[in-house]
Amino acid sequence: MKRGKKYAEAAKLVDRSVQYDAADAIALVKKTAVAKFDETIEVHLRTGCDGRHADQQIRGAVVLPHGTGKTVRILVFAKGAKLDEAQAAGADYVGGEELIPKIQKEGWLDFDVVVATPDMMGVVGRLGRILGPKGLMPNPKAGTVTMDVTKAINDIKAGKIEYRLDKTNIIHVPVGKASFTEEQLADNFQTLMDAIIKARPSALKGQFIRSATITSTMGPGIKLNVAKLGN
Repeated sequence: MKRGKKYAEAAKLVDRSVQYDAADAIALVKKTAVAKFDETIEVHLRTGCDGRHADQQIRGAVVLPHGTGKTVRILVFAKGAKLDEAQAAGADYVGGEELIPKIQKEGWLDFDVVVATPDMMGVVGRLGRILGPKGLMPNPKAGTVTMDVTKAINDIKAGKIEYRLDKTNIIHVPVGKASFTEEQLADNFQTLMDAIIKARPSALKGQFIRSATITSTMGPGIKLNVAKLGN
């Protein structure tokens, strides 16, 4: 894959043979974010889990203290008074069954998070094939299937992110933007790591976090010192 000049310059700042402490890696990732837009800073954690086993699955959510720096569009499936509550709490889109054909037939996906009240999950379940692969399916573990739609919306707008294993047992999560201060990124990173370490499946034997990388959208990956992540 051919990389641009900017990437090559940024990559020179990173020593591939070194596993950096979190503070050094965060300082470095800010230096390597040289794109013209405000790049997202992401963490990629390769775990020792085997997601094919239900007792080694990881899925949860955490509110980052400084948010993600991204404006999140929220769709809420609800009915009756809960529709009005969702609207009052600042949901971008609210509705019920009438939204199903819009998503199924028109391919409407102008939202980043879906929240649903439990009584709407039968309706939302019909969208499983579309929302599932995109990681948009509401889930009680992530706090997105709930009667307390106000809390769900407030948490998401405050910087709540979901973490889960992908098919290769890696967790990919944003921890902020390149414009954040090192302190903000460090706070977000620590909050995320605390939540993920706590979510370690009890069925897992051996090392939990096998490798960890922090990177900006267009920048090179920076390896983190796994031994210091509270594995």
